[in-house]
Amino acid sequence: MIISTDPQVEDPFAGMDDGADAGAGVELRELTMGAVQHGLRLDRALADLVPEFSRSYLQQLIEAGAVRVKGAVVTKPSAKLHAGEAVQIELRPTLQSQAFKPQAMALDVVYEDAHLRVIHKPAGLVVHPAPGNWSGTLLNGLLALDGQAQFLPRAGIVHRLDKDTSGLMVVARTRAVMDALVRMIAAREVRRQYVALAHKTWVGPTRRAEWPIGRDPRNRLRMAAVDLTHQSGKTACTDVELLENAALGCWVRCTLHTGRTHQIRVHMMMLGHALVGDALYGGAPAGGLQRQALHAFRLAFAHPVTGAALDFAADVPADMRQALQAWGLGYNLP
Repeated sequence: MIISTDPQVEDPFAGMDDGADAGAGVELRELTMGAVQHGLRLDRALADLVPEFSRSYLQQLIEAGAVRVKGAVVTKPSAKLHAGEAVQIELRPTLQSQAFKPQAMALDVVYEDAHLRVIHKPAGLVVHPAPGNWSGTLLNGLLALDGQAQFLPRAGIVHRLDKDTSGLMVVARTRAVMDALVRMIAAREVRRQYVALAHKTWVGPTRRAEWPIGRDPRNRLRMAAVDLTHQSGKTACTDVELLENAALGCWVRCTLHTGRTHQIRVHMMMLGHALVGDALYGGAPAGGLQRQALHAFRLAFAHPVTGAALDFAADVPADMRQALQAWGLGYNLP
């Protein structure tokens, strides 16, 4: 079912623009530097004197021109202060400070009860606020859908999908269930399966990819298969099974045994079958598909409260179906 959310959590900065000047919703605070602040950096002194706000938040305000020292705007967080100097700061919202607020959006809720929800995330939706995506995320939608989500870390999100990966996610509605789901995922008690369209025809049987994964030292935007004796990273395990071959590539099912960042994308590249549309890991657009051809189609686990067996499947999205048809492949889920 598609649920269109309405905000239920109070937004202290409602109606304000990101760069609003002093006025409604903005607190103007005046401070006098004491002997303890003499010689300190501006951001460090403000962090001491305005402890309810993070230093990174205060640095953003400084750089935005919201801080005056002796009446003059200072935009360098590293500016040194002296005892007796008067500092004026406008405590106003920044993009980051507004990240954890409810935003109404249509969410495809596959299942819900008092303890958890299963969401079918569309491609293009970011799961959690981060630089470049401080709003419009699944977390923002969950805060609007459920007022109790504000009391949970990450609004109850216990695992993630990449922005351009579609498919099923489980979200906790209570702290006890959130902790239980995290333990279950770590213990490999949550079955997560994906379907993917990849370059090159598949040769041979099902393969198990077990390359450890860590940050790519040559490109911080990527993950990579690493040697744990020389590089930092974590063990990773993916089973890849052929569903159907085509002249240009293959349609495969991937079963996760661990949940590392970009795990399937890295392992498919290492197997010589980069995902269609996954430019970051050697793939290219094909069949009209521009995003990585990866869909989390199955999610199965025992309910952490009732113990009931839950098993969900999500249809392949339209853009992937069109790509499969263009390659002459079927798209029924296994």
